[in-house]
Amino acid sequence: MTRSVPSRRHTIADDLRTQISTGRLKAGERLPSETQLAAHYKVSTPTLRNALALLQAEGLIEKVHGKGNFIRSPLRRITYAGGGRTPFDPTLQVSIRTTNLRARGHLRALLRVASNSPLTEFLCITHEGKSPHSLARIYVPRDLAPAVQLGSSGWPQGTEATSTRIRETVTARLPTPEEASTLRISSALAVLAITSVATDATDRVVEAALLVLPGDRADAVFTTHPTSEERGTEG
Repeated sequence: MTRSVPSRRHTIADDLRTQISTGRLKAGERLPSETQLAAHYKVSTPTLRNALALLQAEGLIEKVHGKGNFIRSPLRRITYAGGGRTPFDPTLQVSIRTTNLRARGHLRALLRVASNSPLTEFLCITHEGKSPHSLARIYVPRDLAPAVQLGSSGWPQGTEATSTRIRETVTARLPTPEEASTLRISSALAVLAITSVATDATDRVVEAALLVLPGDRADAVFTTHPTSEERGTEG
């Protein structure tokens, strides 16, 4: 039986992973330059970068543009509860940017409105300290936007009073370049992309949210409550 030999990138990643887990490399510490590390491990720079990419995908290190590679602090896990209007840990900081725009392309279809209909976008980014944790783009028809206020957690609230149904779609995918840059994650790290659409009693879409949760720190939990009719059919 032939045993496979670990590749150089995996051997390097294993060594650095061990140094991190044993505390030899500490959170916040900057790694030597990629050129220095490549020379230390006697490999090419591309091979060294492939090894670092493995650790970036695991959330153990992060690459800060223009500064280098740093050991990440242990990440607090996000638990997204399906249907929630304040979906993240309220102790996380939330920064919000509001933009007025017009419905085009996928937004027109998502909110089921005519092309160029006025919308308000809330770009929400959660932070733990200086580290971005998650992001969401929330879209509300412009005529409903004045009713939206910031809740105690900093998350936009207000449309839940008129919504009667929430439909959510969860997809695992790779981040877009913009998402990877905003969240400071590897482009090889999978994310949970959640599309949440809330409608009112007339079936009008009152809110659409596009959430992106890095896969190294996110859990999505959905709880189903059987209706009285479903309970009556049991047994």
